[in-house]
Amino acid sequence: MKKDLSSLKRPRHPMPEFVAEALTKHKLFERYEQRPAYQQNDYIGWISNAKREETRQKRLDQMLKELKEGNKYMNMVYKGD
Repeated sequence: MKKDLSSLKRPRHPMPEFVAEALTKHKLFERYEQRPAYQQNDYIGWISNAKREETRQKRLDQMLKELKEGNKYMNMVYKGD
């Protein structure tokens, strides 16, 4: 089930293929989709806007870890729904 991102006031970031592949590989796509639309968009923008490949990978790894553990969002406490 895809989230409706139409209410976001910030520009929407398209998901890069490498992010989708990582979410699928780590079986975290469902957890990603359970997050609020603004969090999904923030993660994608944050990862995509990194200039260096190693920074993109570091950010992707952080997102995957936070989704797996379920208690953080961008290194802040996240309690979920």
